[in-house]
Amino acid sequence: MPRCSSTTPDNKTKTPQILKLIVTGVTELLRLFSSNQTRLERESDKEREEIAVSGIDDVVMILKSDYENAYFLTGAFTCAIYAQDCIFEDPTIRFRGKELYLCNLKLLVPFFDSPSIGLQKIEKVINSKTNFVHATWKLRTYLKLPWRPLICIDGSTIYELDDEFKIVRHAESWNDSALEAIGQIFTPSFGSPND
Repeated sequence: MPRCSSTTPDNKTKTPQILKLIVTGVTELLRLFSSNQTRLERESDKEREEIAVSGIDDVVMILKSDYENAYFLTGAFTCAIYAQDCIFEDPTIRFRGKELYLCNLKLLVPFFDSPSIGLQKIEKVINSKTNFVHATWKLRTYLKLPWRPLICIDGSTIYELDDEFKIVRHAESWNDSALEAIGQIFTPSFGSPND
């Protein structure tokens, strides 16, 4: 029977440094062995790069559209709303640069089987220090590995904005600990992708 857990966001445990090193190492290996981006992908990325944003409401609208298009599962996101040197982080990895983020997303896409990501809630937060968008979501996918693990993560993302409404920090948190989330990769699933 497929298992998906949903714990409270208070389940904040510090990710072991060794786990962060392993995830970074695997990501670098995948990047080394991945193929180069095709001309069609570069043209599509350029089109997404040419979008004007005049306020936080535009950012919210674009992020909603990216979630509707399952950006995390397709690698197709609106680059124009991210600063070139944006910081991307989740409980297992942290790096800088939207090009690297695009590359990392495209490394994951071939491993997904029957994926879905659902936007649960998205809201803008405006205060005197910084503006940001907060999104909560549910990710569910099998992985194309021989034991077909089912990955289920409930999480949230903070999109921190600069004065020009560019995302300068994209920070994910998960309701499960990093160890629990990564542990799902090694847990066999015996159901079908349509379960």
